[in-house]
Amino acid sequence: MSRRPPGRAARGSGFVWWLLCLAGGALQAASIAWPFQSWGLPGTVQGQPNGWWQIVALAMLVLALQYATRVGQAVWRGWVFATVWLAGTFWWLFISLHTYGGLPAWLAVLSVLALAGLLAIYYAVGMGFLCAWAPLSRTAQGLMFASLWTLAELARAHWFTGFPWGAVGYAQVDLMAPWAPLVGVYGMGFLAALLAYSLASVVSAMVRRLGDWLSSPTGRRQTIRTTGGVRIAAPAPRVQARLVPDLAQGWPGALRNLALLLVVAALLWSLVGGGAAWRGLGQRETAATGDLRVWLLQGNIAQDQKFQPGTGIAQALSWYPQQMAEAAHAARSSVTGPQLVVAPETAVPLLPGQLGPNFWQPLLGELAREPTGAGVNTLLGLPLGSLEQGYTNSVWGLTPGAAHRLQSLARLDTADNGLFRYDKHHLVPFGEFIPPLFRWFTDLMNIPLGDFNRGALGQPAWAVAGQRIAPNICYEDLFGEELAASFRDPTAAPTVLINLSNIAWFGDSIAIDQHLQISRLRAIELGRPMLRATNTGATAVIDHQGKVTHELQRLTRGRLEATVQGRSGITPYAGWTARWGLAPLWVGCLALALLIASARNLGRRGGRTRRR
Repeated sequence: MSRRPPGRAARGSGFVWWLLCLAGGALQAASIAWPFQSWGLPGTVQGQPNGWWQIVALAMLVLALQYATRVGQAVWRGWVFATVWLAGTFWWLFISLHTYGGLPAWLAVLSVLALAGLLAIYYAVGMGFLCAWAPLSRTAQGLMFASLWTLAELARAHWFTGFPWGAVGYAQVDLMAPWAPLVGVYGMGFLAALLAYSLASVVSAMVRRLGDWLSSPTGRRQTIRTTGGVRIAAPAPRVQARLVPDLAQGWPGALRNLALLLVVAALLWSLVGGGAAWRGLGQRETAATGDLRVWLLQGNIAQDQKFQPGTGIAQALSWYPQQMAEAAHAARSSVTGPQLVVAPETAVPLLPGQLGPNFWQPLLGELAREPTGAGVNTLLGLPLGSLEQGYTNSVWGLTPGAAHRLQSLARLDTADNGLFRYDKHHLVPFGEFIPPLFRWFTDLMNIPLGDFNRGALGQPAWAVAGQRIAPNICYEDLFGEELAASFRDPTAAPTVLINLSNIAWFGDSIAIDQHLQISRLRAIELGRPMLRATNTGATAVIDHQGKVTHELQRLTRGRLEATVQGRSGITPYAGWTARWGLAPLWVGCLALALLIASARNLGRRGGRTRRR
């Protein structure tokens, strides 16, 4: 790989690479949860992820980078790829901003594109650094690319409160499942980036060798020039791509890059073979803790009616208490009745003080009929707080004994009511809290209860029916390292995870499928079942291996009855993230990228140095 001034590319060739970035970004967005019924592509099922197509998509970016002749080209190609990928991943924000938030359509589109473009800067900077400091060694190039890609993912996930939706690791929830309890979603993204770089390098090497072979018998296109009247054959100038494999290295170069070949071979073995022992390695320290019978409620209340007194509020205050009463009756009348019933995020869309005893007393009376027996326990999503103290997006947990005690209280919204309480910790920007300097933007929208207080990190689990229950709300399950904070003490670690969500903000869109894949990956990482109770979908039961064992049809009103097996023990991912968060990934990737950059002549031949 030369550092001489680049030659001139063929006219129109730059446009081809832009198209490749556009197509690759769109394919990567689709690979997380395939949005179409059928496009004839192998392995594509609507709503399901595909790890192989994600690797192909990222390899398309690498190909465009390998033929970039300037750092600026690499920056722009990385930015275009990431912008298309991110906008194609969370385009459904338009629905919440325009359809339900009341933002003008043009401004909603501009907002989604602006968010995608801003987040894409992380990746653009990484690709520029790669092209500026890339070494000759293919192995070092691949490791640097994977490290910089992972650093961009981590920055997007954590800076400015973080928005990691659509990280490439979620497309790998099936293909790289054995790696999830070991390295987590961002470690899986590192491995996917390494495979993508390897694939692109093989393709570009084959294309260049084929092109040279077709050009002339000597392997390079020949031109004729005249020097002192003598016609001499000379090689035509070639564009000096900064990352393209150097074919002149031949077999010696291949041997020098044997390490990369071995790493890729080991990765492929772990994905397509590996055996049962390898696939169970990450969860070998976990064990069953018994069964839990659950009812998961799905009210299917339209978002534009959810906070309307005559429609959505009336439906919620009627249907959810009715289901809880039926669950209590089933628990008393049958040994197979539910032990836990879960209503989704803001199932009750009013503050407890706004409801009064006419609502609470009949419900508490039904739940309290067996205060010391095996009655039903209830998790209920609702807002808590006041105008003076602020609001929280919360969950209440009621046992039969607690319901019996609360019958004597005139008000439930007191600090000493004895209920289990969980307050959402990771809030959604603009939807649940207003970032500094953006009050003007949220004032343009009609979003009720849009400025919540933040709950604590690592709140205690709820001991019920022989299990330790840890709820999380909405997109909190994107942050596995935050859920892992509850695993610091293995003896108090949750045995069952429950996500309470309201994805009705995004209509009947691919967001439902994407969120299901996110929950599946959390279940594998932490070695715990994940129960999902949602307003419109996907209401589902996911076992500790990430398999959806039960699922309710989306956009319907009903309950999902299932039995789930709790788990104890700690996965490696839960262990190291509970202690250090994602710092090991930050430090490891940053150190690797800087080390390779500082030794960028690695792989040079004949002691030649390269001039920048």
